[in-house]
Amino acid sequence: MRAARPRRTKGKTMASEAEQGLTFHPMEQFKVRPLFDSALNVTSISNVTLWMGVAVACVIVLFVLGTSKKAVVPGRTQSVAEVAYSFIYKMVVDVAGQDGVRYFPYIFTLFTFILASNFLGLIPGAFTTTSHIAVTAVLAVLVFLFVTILGIVRNGAHFLDLFWVKSAPLALRPILAVIEVISYFVRPVSHSIRLAGNMMAGHAVIKVFAAFAPLILMSAIGYLVTPLAILAIVAVYALEILVAFIQAYVFTILTCVYLKDALHPGH
Repeated sequence: MRAARPRRTKGKTMASEAEQGLTFHPMEQFKVRPLFDSALNVTSISNVTLWMGVAVACVIVLFVLGTSKKAVVPGRTQSVAEVAYSFIYKMVVDVAGQDGVRYFPYIFTLFTFILASNFLGLIPGAFTTTSHIAVTAVLAVLVFLFVTILGIVRNGAHFLDLFWVKSAPLALRPILAVIEVISYFVRPVSHSIRLAGNMMAGHAVIKVFAAFAPLILMSAIGYLVTPLAILAIVAVYALEILVAFIQAYVFTILTCVYLKDALHPGH
């Protein structure tokens, strides 16, 4: 028993040294933290809540205040708002058809909120709300419930045609029906994880490269590593700007596809 104690102490010491040797934590930026201390143990406003509010405020400023003074020759803000409006409107019509136009406000709100949240997360020191599965899962579940309830109310029992593949041989239809049901209920999972995973991965990679940038102040090898790290940060950051738009686009177009299935389950 006495011989085992030094080993345990040594193990703790080595573990402690290893922990102290970690100079950066790429996932630290995704931690949810309260903004104010609550002495009454009441839930405080967190950084997630703050940046979600900022995203909503940006959307309001751009599409409400920015277009309040409509002009024949639009300014920059009005031009951006009109381009975004036309882009999503065309997407809804092309994917869901004219029947989907009445649900355009909901889809447009989803796109603008996700896009604003993605771009705000690229600001140094900001928090990327769409990197949290708790946020994207709520958005995905709301879409899932919306299209499911809409499909049942609009089509009744014919909504089940969505799972019955009439073009397949009769013997295979029951098997395909089971597969279709499973894939349908997996939709909110893939819908939410795709957005959160892509946003989290890019920011984590930037943080990893940023940890190598100060090496020029510590050792001679830093003269080689630091410029490469900075170039990598710039490249990944440029890629993240593209990813921020693409992920908002993908989330929105999938919502349109699900809406089309709800409106026309037999197609």
